[in-house]
Amino acid sequence: MNVPVAILAGGLATRLRPVTQHMPKAIVPVAGRPFVFHQLELLARNGFLEAVFLIGFMGEKIVEAVGDGSAFGIKVRYMTDGPGLLGTGGAIARAVPQLGNSFAVLYGDSYLDFDYQAACRHFEKDGRPALMTVFRNEGRWDTSNVALLDGEVVAYSKIAPNPQMKHIDYGFSLFNSSAFASVPTDRATDLAVIFERLAASGNLSAFEVHQRFYEAGSFSGLQELEAYLSGASR
Repeated sequence: MNVPVAILAGGLATRLRPVTQHMPKAIVPVAGRPFVFHQLELLARNGFLEAVFLIGFMGEKIVEAVGDGSAFGIKVRYMTDGPGLLGTGGAIARAVPQLGNSFAVLYGDSYLDFDYQAACRHFEKDGRPALMTVFRNEGRWDTSNVALLDGEVVAYSKIAPNPQMKHIDYGFSLFNSSAFASVPTDRATDLAVIFERLAASGNLSAFEVHQRFYEAGSFSGLQELEAYLSGASR
């Protein structure tokens, strides 16, 4: 399944201050190179042909570092929020005309070394307008925020988790454009709100991943990712 990947890279990265006072999170060094270089190469290795960065804070530095993506084997385009911040959900809704009928979404600080195409095949077969990759976290690396039942996300919440939530949003999702049909493009909306609505209406499929996730959004996450990448390169 060949779909573009929208990469959410517009945040302020406050957990990485003071480093991110002068650079966006995407280009913070990991294993000797900007994080985004590793992320794009991973996507290219997994068969993706195009990535669309949804940029905001110091986004021009991402453009300068990445360019058209040819150095990483993947075509790269960019979209900005415009005059006002749109949040993760609003940024995606605004980008839908450029993303097409089906597309993937990846958090800008996620390094997910798993079988992306297996998730894509599941999305195609399932037929629901959205799919969330999930990991059985049980509170180990972050707060679990997903409840599953028979391969479906039946509850999701970042702000009010409950004991039935054993899994966590892994960081990669797939959508049909219809999932964003009612999302405004002129004011901020969080992607979490969209996930909550999809789960409540029975429209959010789940694909369980068994490899742990890595992230570049915190200093501890950077250390773990650096160790993983260093081991993978040997």
